[in-house]
Parts: sequence; C-alpha cells; structure tokens
Amino acid sequence: MRKFIMMAIAVFLLFTSVQVSSAKAAASNEWLGTDLLGQGAISVSYKVKPAVSTKLMIAKGKESYTYNLIAGQAKETFPLQLGNGEYKVTVLEHVSGNKYKGVLQSAVTLNLKDDKTIYLNSIQNISWTSSSKAIVQAAKLIKGKTTDEEKVKAVYDYVIANVAYDKKLAANVPADYLPSIDRTFTTRKDICYGYASLTAGMLRSLGIPTKLVMGESDYVDVYHAWNEVYLNGKWVIIDTTVDAGLKAGSQKIEMIKEAGKYNAAKKY
Repeated sequence: MRKFIMMAIAVFLLFTSVQVSSAKAAASNEWLGTDLLGQGAISVSYKVKPAVSTKLMIAKGKESYTYNLIAGQAKETFPLQLGNGEYKVTVLEHVSGNKYKGVLQSAVTLNLKDDKTIYLNSIQNISWTSSSKAIVQAAKLIKGKTTDEEKVKAVYDYVIANVAYDKKLAANVPADYLPSIDRTFTTRKDICYGYASLTAGMLRSLGIPTKLVMGESDYVDVYHAWNEVYLNGKWVIIDTTVDAGLKAGSQKIEMIKEAGKYNAAKKY
C-alpha cells in the first residue's frame, strides 16, 4: 500500500517538478471530443507512441488534473470537475529526464446548471458499460428497492461482503495502475482505489451521483481512496475499503462516515 501512496503522490506532484514546454493550439480538434460536455466530461482520441510516456493535463486557472494516456486506447473519457468556466486541455509527451513537451492543446468551456451530472459518467478510472459484469449485478441488487438510500445500501453491502483487500497488490502496485471495475468484481480483491472505483461505477450506473475521492483519513495511516455519494439531498462519505476490513473482523460498521475524519485531495 505504501508503494501506492508514493505513486499517487508522484502523480499529484508531477507538474510541480517537471518542465513543460507549451503546446501550440491544434489546427484541428478532432482529437478532443465534446459530445459529453453537457454532462461535464470530454473524450480524448490520441495514438500514444510506443515507449513514450504521454499525459493529459486538464487545467482551469491554477488548478489542474493530470492523467496517463493509455497506449492502444482509441478513446478515453475524463471529467471536468473544477467548476464552470474555461478549461485548457493539453496532451504532453515525455522528452527526457523531467521534461515534457506539449503536442496538442485546445480549450473548452463548461456551463452546467447541475454539477452532480459530472459524477454519473464513465471515465478513465471509473470505466463501465451497461454490459459490465459489475453493472449487471448492480441492476440485480436493486430489484424491489424504491429509494436511493436502499439502492446505495444494497451496493455497499455487496461490495464490503464480497471484495477483500489485496495485500499482495498493495505491496507491488504498478506505477501506472488503474482500477478495472470488472477485474475487481471478478477477482473479488483490490486496493482502496479499486474498491472506490467499483462502488462509484455501480452507483453511477443506477443514476446515483458518486465521486471517487483520494486523500487522507483518520481510519488509515496511508494515502487512501473512498467515495462521496449524493444521498437525501447532500454528499455523504462511504468507505467500502475500511468497512470491508471491519466486517471481516466482525467489528461494528456504519455506512456513512464522519466527514471530519477525511481530508480530500482529489475528486473524480
């Protein structure tokens, strides 16, 4: 798990330490898809060159999120979670050492009436389709359930009862690790990032806005991932990783956690 911490911190700090050369505005924006802009997301279609580390930076003002683009992926989707306004979207390729060059850049403007829409999308680190095994299971779990609270509880109960913490993976997390909802669902094990992604995907598929959040928690002494779920008119914290461990140890658990015990750094 500590390797995962260092990996996550390295991703968050990447563009405070590397040198980035500016990208020229692209003559054509065919690489940047805006079909989902009304839902608070964009898609990127970029052919990653062999053995070239390629990143996507999405920035608004002084804030930014940075992602690894995956070789072989025809299209990937990313959220615009920094509020309404203009975003700069830049594709960067590694040059040498800590130097990256901007190869494509464009701008999009977000104007949402309801930002909860952002947290219903399938995105790079919460990727799902209606045929995903976990999503099919989510639909089965809510049969007969009429309220969002009942639906959330059904998914929560399923995840904490069926997914175990993967200590082996935690000790050897790849630097470019991304969760896979169906992999977590099938193997029934993962680290906190996978728990949070699985929970978010299942709930989003049911029309319940859900965030994947990374940061610090009083419950653990390492960098952590959990969820914020929009329930009964407000955002509440749910931590399936912590509660799966407590359940396995026959300890008392409560689905909704105290907000004061969590400190968010990134939200997706």
